[in-house]
Amino acid sequence: MDYKEIITNSPEETEALGKKIGSLLSGDEVIALYGGLGMGKTAFVRGLAAGLGIDSYDVSSPTFAIVHEHEGRVMLYHFDMYRVESWDDLYSTGFFDYIGNGVIVTEWSENIDGALPEDKITIEISAPSSDDTRIFKISGLRGELN
Repeated sequence: MDYKEIITNSPEETEALGKKIGSLLSGDEVIALYGGLGMGKTAFVRGLAAGLGIDSYDVSSPTFAIVHEHEGRVMLYHFDMYRVESWDDLYSTGFFDYIGNGVIVTEWSENIDGALPEDKITIEISAPSSDDTRIFKISGLRGELN
């Protein structure tokens, strides 16, 4: 699978990348985020929200709520799948009812890999060191990142 690799060097750059991607979205995408604790997933989603016209200060990790809904130029549904361990758990989140009704972004996508649509946007986040540098491997995005 072809991917674009982008390096950010601070949480602000991570948010800016999210904002740029958010500005490219039409409103029916599923974005699967992969990466461990502290990789900047929520910072990225704050930027994504800003790119969709949503106040990024309203964005936080939905760890205990499972999903946060945000209204902008299109709806943003921000899922945290960390505690999802089975198909029953996934169905109980209402995840499938959200598909096609806005942008869905899932943190901890590793836990629901088999349930994600084939045409998802995949973003793998890694850290080459212990500082704020992050490597984003992005595939499936329609539109051009400059």
